[in-house]
Amino acid sequence: MAAPMRNVDEIRDRVILGEFGVRNVHSTDFPRNYPGYNDTWDLRKFKKNFRIDVVHMDEDTLQFDMVGVDAAIANAFRRILLAEVPTMAIEKVFIYNNTSIIQDEILAHRLGLIPIKADPRLFEYRNTGDEEGTEIDTIQLQLKIKCTRNPRASKDSSDPKELYLNHMVYSKDITWVPIGNQADVFADAKIGPVHEDILLAQLRPGQELDIIMHCVKGIGKDHAKFSPVATASYRLLPEITLLQIIEGETAERLKSCFSPGVIEIVNIDGRQVAKVVNSRLDTCSREVLRHDDLKNLVKLGRVRDHFIFSVESTGILPPDVLVSEAINVLIAKCQKFITELDSTDME
Repeated sequence: MAAPMRNVDEIRDRVILGEFGVRNVHSTDFPRNYPGYNDTWDLRKFKKNFRIDVVHMDEDTLQFDMVGVDAAIANAFRRILLAEVPTMAIEKVFIYNNTSIIQDEILAHRLGLIPIKADPRLFEYRNTGDEEGTEIDTIQLQLKIKCTRNPRASKDSSDPKELYLNHMVYSKDITWVPIGNQADVFADAKIGPVHEDILLAQLRPGQELDIIMHCVKGIGKDHAKFSPVATASYRLLPEITLLQIIEGETAERLKSCFSPGVIEIVNIDGRQVAKVVNSRLDTCSREVLRHDDLKNLVKLGRVRDHFIFSVESTGILPPDVLVSEAINVLIAKCQKFITELDSTDME
């Protein structure tokens, strides 16, 4: 009886990478799916098994493990990060003068995709149809620049950097124009483009740009420019199991089938033996299955409820703040759903 139970455990807890396909990929988050197991939702059990482990964090990136949830929850969290955490982005572009070779529409599109450093939590959503905006829902930016000849340039020079002044227009040339009391309220906020070195246009003497931009609050599912992350993805934790002792030349070939650092050769009682050191570094390659003498020595799997998340911020908000905001959005969705259920019961 023990063998079938172990097989059920494997089906419930592991995704298996086989030679000709991937097994056990369907969700298990519903009761009585497997004989002998009661998978009915239990909050106490969930609290005991669920955890989040931060693996790496810096200014723009965050990697953490989310353990003990179904894929549906993990994917909902990923989609919220991509599309439902609000940011500020350029929505309205008023072009008063553009004598560059770039068409107005192309230039406006470039400007709209520039990440703007401003905390969206300090602003309200702008009312539909409001063209002017106010200090509580709009950030005003200006781009006013003109290209001229450099009077100090050498007569023999052919380098545009020496010949012309302001011929390269970068995002650093965009300036913030406070509305109302914004200069006092956001005195320490340093509102403006996240990156100063984004090339917007190239000018020649006599050409100029005179543009006013309005930034508003929005979410990624309305337009990609509002998405707060460059990437937000997850993968299941790899699990590599050696089914027998592998040594010598076979161990070396086995090591070469995986990413660096996954399998190392260690000395055990004078023998050079293969050992799984860090399966987390595996990239889901099934190279080992191409070798007839190796494929039966290894079992490749993924832990079904262990998700490795990677979040890369565009720089508008730190990645840990984005994760916290995504959690708040998910909580709000759950509360709304509960409220709808309660109102239905009342009827």
